[in-house]
Amino acid sequence: MSLVPVSALLRQAQAEGYAVGAFNCNNMEIVQAIAAAAEAEKAPVIMQASQGAIQYAGIEYITAMANVAASMISVPVALHLDHGTSFEQVMRCIRSGFSSVMIDGSKHALQENIALTRQVIAAARPVGVSVEGELGKIGGTEDDIHVSDADAFFTDPEEARIFVQETGVDALAIAIGTAHGRYKGEPKLDFDRLEKIRSLVNVPIVLHGSSGVPDEAIREAIRLGVCKVNIDTNIREAFVDSCRKVMTDLPDEIDPRKILGPAREATVELIREKIRIFGSSGKA
Repeated sequence: MSLVPVSALLRQAQAEGYAVGAFNCNNMEIVQAIAAAAEAEKAPVIMQASQGAIQYAGIEYITAMANVAASMISVPVALHLDHGTSFEQVMRCIRSGFSSVMIDGSKHALQENIALTRQVIAAARPVGVSVEGELGKIGGTEDDIHVSDADAFFTDPEEARIFVQETGVDALAIAIGTAHGRYKGEPKLDFDRLEKIRSLVNVPIVLHGSSGVPDEAIREAIRLGVCKVNIDTNIREAFVDSCRKVMTDLPDEIDPRKILGPAREATVELIREKIRIFGSSGKA
């Protein structure tokens, strides 16, 4: 299959009450793992590339690998820019073949964020690319983007209503207590805030920083309207932990395939488990 926009996947998820997994990829093995897990679970899937992934692997490699993966499996796949921070970067991804983009204008005041998001939508929508916006700052670190605990703040429900109404964005990422990276303790999600936002906006809601959030909290967030769940840190942990184990058990091993192959398989299992938690198994 060819790549599809995220909006096409989230409309069905919203109607049927499940969430689509959005998994960050940084190399070939992780792209293969995302595709294999989605195919095994017969689930729609979103491959995400952050600014750091694009800098590391190269935008041409990321786009080519995603297209090859999508062509080799029977389930729908979207290729999504995670946390794009400028119009220029978003346009580069659209020209390269991304089927969906996120413009993260959350560091700006509301009206500036609206203006930037509308500019991206005006360029993306005519070519069939969906757009995710963000309102409220999600704490933690995502590649080169760092938001301190002091600067992080939750999404205001009324501002969410205004933002969606004035932009017509395809999906909205909100801040309700999650964070990027590893948690120091157990995260506490503001479900009342999520429920209020859901009552005021009719677009799919996105939960960033979901690695490390308890499964039951994820399920409750999905019940209350979250349709896209982002996973990055858990993937890194599964992949690197497997590599460490092989190199510890076999210190003389020099074949990278025998190190990265098991890491790929560990990542497949992690992603399959997440897909089942999100309720998207069999929804392709």
